[in-house]
Amino acid sequence: MTRIPLSGVSVCVFDAYGTLFDLSAITATCKDALGERAGALSELWRRKQLEYTWLRSLMGRHTDFWHVTGDSLDYAMASLRIEDAGLRTRLMEAYLTPAPYAEAKPALHALKKGGHKLAILSNGTPSMLTTAIKSAGFDGLFDAVLSVESVGVFKPHPSVYRLATDGFDCAPADVAFMTSNGWDAAGAGAFGFRVVWVNRLDLPPEALPAGPPMEIKTLAELPGLLRE
Repeated sequence: MTRIPLSGVSVCVFDAYGTLFDLSAITATCKDALGERAGALSELWRRKQLEYTWLRSLMGRHTDFWHVTGDSLDYAMASLRIEDAGLRTRLMEAYLTPAPYAEAKPALHALKKGGHKLAILSNGTPSMLTTAIKSAGFDGLFDAVLSVESVGVFKPHPSVYRLATDGFDCAPADVAFMTSNGWDAAGAGAFGFRVVWVNRLDLPPEALPAGPPMEIKTLAELPGLLRE
């Protein structure tokens, strides 16, 4: 595991989807209707969702993440020849209340107890994030919930990461940024954050500037790193 000193960190900023919240669990809630197609739909839905955020940012045609999530689901369902309006509604509703990873809440409590300020920095809309936080039982844990809707462009644009430094009036090096997405880790590292990549799938780092980040397998390892 790549190790980077984390002493002096005052703010812990988390990506939401795939880092705190388990996206694979969303399609699992509709396994009765999807059967063996659940995994394929989950993968394609997520891939197109990210691609649409990047493409819209490059095109200068921003729309909110809820709209992008619906568009990418429509593409994924069409690609897999799934025609079921009721299933689409169920999947979109499930996206509002994604299950948190089991270790997330204990890790957040430990960091909070250790005196760190906590924040979410996400592509999600404010209403999506509020609903997800409440559903996961994370109420009261975060000092700030930051959405790209404040700047009208998606990650990994630098203006998104600047929301954290502006919001906490701190330097990038004061921030530990946690994400499970390699491209997000690269974007945050390029901005100057001290990045902790939650590499649950044991993937290689992206061949992009600002790497490699510190790697952990789950958020359970994070409180120990910040005490070192």
